[in-house]
Amino acid sequence: MPHGRPRYRFAEFSLSPARRSLRRGGREVPLIPRYLDLLMLLVERRSVALHRQEIFDRVWADVVVSDGALSQAIRTLRRTLGEEGERPFIRTVSRHGYQFVCPVVEEEDGGGDAVTAAGTGPADPSPPAGAGDRLAAALARLLDPALAEDAWREAAEELHALDTAEALRRLDRAPGHARAWAYLRDSRWDVAGAGKVPILAPPAGPAAWAALAGLRLRRALRLAGSRWFSASVGGAIAGAVAGLLGGLAMSVLGGSAAPSLLAALAVVGSTVAGLGAAGVGFGLAAAEALVRSRRTLALTVLGAAGGALAGAVSRRAVAVLLEGLFGLDGIATGGGFEGLVVGAAAGLGFGLTTGRMVDGLAAPRGRARAGTIAATALACALGAAALSLAGGRLGAASLGAIVGTFPETRVRLDSLGRLFGEEGLGLRTLAALGFGEGLLFGAGLAAGLTRRPRRGDVG
Repeated sequence: MPHGRPRYRFAEFSLSPARRSLRRGGREVPLIPRYLDLLMLLVERRSVALHRQEIFDRVWADVVVSDGALSQAIRTLRRTLGEEGERPFIRTVSRHGYQFVCPVVEEEDGGGDAVTAAGTGPADPSPPAGAGDRLAAALARLLDPALAEDAWREAAEELHALDTAEALRRLDRAPGHARAWAYLRDSRWDVAGAGKVPILAPPAGPAAWAALAGLRLRRALRLAGSRWFSASVGGAIAGAVAGLLGGLAMSVLGGSAAPSLLAALAVVGSTVAGLGAAGVGFGLAAAEALVRSRRTLALTVLGAAGGALAGAVSRRAVAVLLEGLFGLDGIATGGGFEGLVVGAAAGLGFGLTTGRMVDGLAAPRGRARAGTIAATALACALGAAALSLAGGRLGAASLGAIVGTFPETRVRLDSLGRLFGEEGLGLRTLAALGFGEGLLFGAGLAAGLTRRPRRGDVG
């Protein structure tokens, strides 16, 4: 029997943090884990008004969400508790946050209400009184084109709480059903016990899927801006470091290198990796915001798509940059295929370590963040090594082509083979260089992606 944490009683409710349970009259009241965490935090810290930032840091510690996520959670708690004007539970403190204001009695958590009053189990399967009329009213609000987005979402959440299957049956092909279906699909993650909402099968179909994509895309654009920038910067730094390290290693092994050569290597490395990270990072951020089921698959696919696009763009950008700054023309560098493979690897590594963070953009902390960075770096390293072995033109091959255009230097990429016991660029050398490039790129990308932005950046 759990001990050490009290049980809280307020109105007709009993809240047990030890059992992670909210009961009303002895019966379990379903809440998704995040919202239960929020309720426990508000009740335990009820003596003060909690700032929004503190709530985000405590309840959404491993993900980045918009301010609207907290407003939505508070709205759900108020509806669940049956808050009315004469009996408030949660007070909104303007420009600050929220405070739990209902009188609370603390007692020892001895498990006295572990069973229902009727002794028939923790939940009541029967619909609430008047559910039919309430369902019809909520459905009418969901279909009303004159209402705002928050009102549609609130109506969808209420329909889930009443009866998802019956709501879908009544919705059928009513005017505006595609948008309504999208809101029901998107909100099902935020209501405990919500039923399934198939999005492609009739009567939903492509129109409902398009409405859902538009809804989540708007959210993605609000959330992904600073995340995309951080990923781009992280990749660019990693690319510059890789270029300089390669140049210095060749200088040590093959002779002196002109400063202009080291500058070219750093510029190319930073540009290629920065553009690659921008594309892959946008794909990963979009996948997190757009898709909540099959998350790892979505990260892999959209990471590959973003990488392919960025690879094609970076190939042209590097060519223009080299010609403009150094007068170099016709230098072949990696392109779309290389970006596709590395982007897919980054999405797979990132997804495998953040797969349970489905209600926001993953932002793990401490050891969890280090693990995500390491997994993403290793996946990119393995993908880049395989590409190098297959003849892909990653950084090493691109740098070799650049070095060959500087006749005044005795440095050659072939000299790096000595580090791996080979004459020239053999298989071991190519694999090792590709592995190192991918490792640095993946680490920089993941470090940027998992940086927690300031609250104002995700409003």
